[in-house]
Amino acid sequence: MLSLIVVLAAYLIGSLSFAVIVSRAMGLADPRSYGSGNPGATNVLRSGNKKAAALTLLGDAFKGWLAVVVAQILAHFWHLADETIAAAAVAVAVGHMWPVFFRFVGGKGVATAGGILLALDWPVGLITLLIWLVLAKGFKISSLAALIAAVVAPLLTWWFIPERVYLYAVLIISVLLIARHHQNIRKLLQGSESKISGKDEMSS
Repeated sequence: MLSLIVVLAAYLIGSLSFAVIVSRAMGLADPRSYGSGNPGATNVLRSGNKKAAALTLLGDAFKGWLAVVVAQILAHFWHLADETIAAAAVAVAVGHMWPVFFRFVGGKGVATAGGILLALDWPVGLITLLIWLVLAKGFKISSLAALIAAVVAPLLTWWFIPERVYLYAVLIISVLLIARHHQNIRKLLQGSESKISGKDEMSS
């Protein structure tokens, strides 16, 4: 029962869609109503408000970090196994992608996954972030950088984190993230994917 409470709390934290929350707070249009309809930093950036997009990105990353840290603290005090923390990590990512508070229409999970990795093991999170930044800057295609980072993250987890249950959690999150990018993958194969500019991609 205690493990279920931790996992449910993580899902609810993940369900806080900062793209929608920030847009409403700043008087912007609902990001689900324009562009791709994806409630993430990408669509918020398309509104032309870079501050709102940055706050969305930071908020989504923070909730991923927070959910895992809260799970770690509760697991320590309640003497719960690592499996509970791993399940919470998956739950917050699922909450971001399919938020109960916003009719299960969520983002792609890149920023939230970054926050999760930083909480699980900061070297893994930091290296994954650096890989994303270098590739995004080099190729100017955020989705490609995110997809490559999603493939690398489980390898880094396997190398840095001895507990295998966290590897399984990161693998699940990476698979979900890649699946959420199916439209981007199709555009990449067609050579029509948008490049990073003042009003283009910033996965969330």
